Amino acid sequence: MRDTRERLSLLWIFALLNYLYADVVALWALLGVPPADTPHLGQWALAGSAVLMEIPIAMIVASRLLPLRANRLANIIAGSIVTLVNGFLTFIPPLIGLGRPPGLPEYLFFATIETVCTVTIVWQAWNWSEAKLAVSPERAVGQPDGAITSAS
Repeated sequence: MRDTRERLSLLWIFALLNYLYADVVALWALLGVPPADTPHLGQWALAGSAVLMEIPIAMIVASRLLPLRANRLANIIAGSIVTLVNGFLTFIPPLIGLGRPPGLPEYLFFATIETVCTVTIVWQAWNWSEAKLAVSPERAVGQPDGAITSAS
């Protein structure tokens, strides 16, 4: 996979699937505790979660469709936002004694993978240049594997 657009889109899919699975694991952990101890999220927390989850969903498409400069900027900004939010919400509260995320070992495992993935997205986008795009083999004109040939 030599195309940066494909690579970024694939990384966003990977990150999104990890976010979703981690949330399912966390939900199961919450359902296992007594109802009195189950945290209740308000409408604003749920709306914030929806916006946060929409970022990787939208970036799957944006990574494929945006022009180069907008694509780089969108991936750097979106990757930085989700990395910071994920890192802050997952790693900071337990370190400063503000509680623990649900399903701590599993959640920390997924959060680490998600953070590495989104840092990789930012790194790939940051290092993506027009010069690399200009000499990319899949963009070259006259590639034999892309041509339609007849057997006559």
